[in-house]
Amino acid sequence: MADTEKSQYQIGTESPTGNGHHTYHHEKKTAAHGEAADLYGDVQTAEEFGYVERGLKSRHIQFIALGGTIGTGLFLGIGGAFAKSGPLSVLLGYTFTGVAVFGMMQCLGEMATWLPLPGAIPQYCARYVDPALGFAVGWNNWYQCAITLCAEISAAAVLVNYWNDTINIAAWISIVIVLVICLNIFAVAIYGEAEFIFASIKIITIVGLLILAFIVDLGGGPNHDRLGFRYWKNPGAMKEYIGTGNTGRFAGLWSVLVNAAFSYGGVEMVAVAAGEAENPRKNIPKAVRRVFWRILFFYVLGSLAIGVLVRNDDERLVTESGAAASPWVIAVNNAGIPVLPHIINAVILTSASSSANAFLYTGSRYLFGVAQNKQAPRFLLKCSKNGVPYYCVAITAAISLLTYMSVSTGANEVFTWFQNLTTIAQLFTWCCVCISYLRFRKALELQGVDRNTLVFKSKFQPYTAYFSLCYFILIIIFNGFAVFTKGNWSVTDFLTAYIGVPIFFALYIFWKVLRRDPFVDPAHADIWSGKAALDAEHWPEQHPRNIFEKFWFWLA
Repeated sequence: MADTEKSQYQIGTESPTGNGHHTYHHEKKTAAHGEAADLYGDVQTAEEFGYVERGLKSRHIQFIALGGTIGTGLFLGIGGAFAKSGPLSVLLGYTFTGVAVFGMMQCLGEMATWLPLPGAIPQYCARYVDPALGFAVGWNNWYQCAITLCAEISAAAVLVNYWNDTINIAAWISIVIVLVICLNIFAVAIYGEAEFIFASIKIITIVGLLILAFIVDLGGGPNHDRLGFRYWKNPGAMKEYIGTGNTGRFAGLWSVLVNAAFSYGGVEMVAVAAGEAENPRKNIPKAVRRVFWRILFFYVLGSLAIGVLVRNDDERLVTESGAAASPWVIAVNNAGIPVLPHIINAVILTSASSSANAFLYTGSRYLFGVAQNKQAPRFLLKCSKNGVPYYCVAITAAISLLTYMSVSTGANEVFTWFQNLTTIAQLFTWCCVCISYLRFRKALELQGVDRNTLVFKSKFQPYTAYFSLCYFILIIIFNGFAVFTKGNWSVTDFLTAYIGVPIFFALYIFWKVLRRDPFVDPAHADIWSGKAALDAEHWPEQHPRNIFEKFWFWLA
């Protein structure tokens, strides 16, 4: 335990107030150096490697929380689940999974507010549970982000073909790769600005589509056809899958739970960015609370809107590819609005590029976090003058070159295998967040920290953590249930569903056998290192001067 940090917390040392603009910027300039020295244990190491800087403003964090990780899943992926299971199953599946994801984010928000670190999740696992778990989660998350980066770049390149399919797709892949590298290799504030713009476009579009869905459903479209809940009655609200009757409908609902879990992927990105956020004690709790509204408005209301606009037996949901398969594009085509499909495709393209940008950032910070745990080469800690861990960014970006495999039809099958590696990785990450939180909560109790004094105290604990943990474990175990039913066995489908499980445990066992570190005793868990420097930092308060600024400060 770090006595300096603990005594500062208990005594309640005042943060410096600063003297005007010059003092604030001087503090901001030296804060990163102080945090690095606090974590690495000496000034020399901090000077040698440098450290990330808190360059993400409040509006960056809030918009990353609201729309930063909405990619092709919400616009395209949801169509496959809709065609397989029906509108009511999709609505229920996304709602149930959203509740579990929100519970997990409550756990992560409390830990990230107490100690906001770059990379965050592998460090919490190593500090509060077991160093081997931190190793497994860190490398698991890194390859997940790196391969998902490839998937999003490939999707963005394919979406361009909606307008022009004469240019080789490799050219578009190159453009997107260069774009996301440029947004990540310079100051983190540039990444934040890009995500702010991307998220704004996505949020405005989704809100517009929800309003459009309401109008069209009530007969306000060009053809004035009032839809109501017509498609919930014919062809049906819950489609049968695998079996028949209630068993088939339940199987259809369960298949949506799996799809929804993957669609919510990246929601934890707010905590990863906490290590580079200004005033994290204020901005991170604010962002975590907004995850609820993001789930409600974008995923739950979005799935409801699709369910009333499109027949779930529409062949275009499964026969078309790219933007043409998007249920949103199909809905506006059915409504007779000719220009809107092009706008939606542009937004989906923006979403894919935004997600690629976000996964390059997140993957590089996970790699940085593993290096801080001393579970990766030390040179990865090296940061630029602007606080960017450029070796981590470069290595993660290098994986994006695998995207060129999707150009070849033969290699595309191999590339699909790479993508399948990421599916279970996301669920393991969420399980580990819940486990880490339970140990963190125990460490607070045994080390004399009253949770009522925390800046952000998550609700209904520890039941929230246990519920989310059990929910995610069930999905991991039964996500490939279809291959075990009569006549549906497939080695490829089995490996697709479960290949991530042995990979995760292989990483864990490797580090456990190599280092033989014991499990962390909560009474001696390191909940203090790095906290003192953060507590000493000061961020000036902003006071709204009029009603417009008051609204903006509330929003961003």
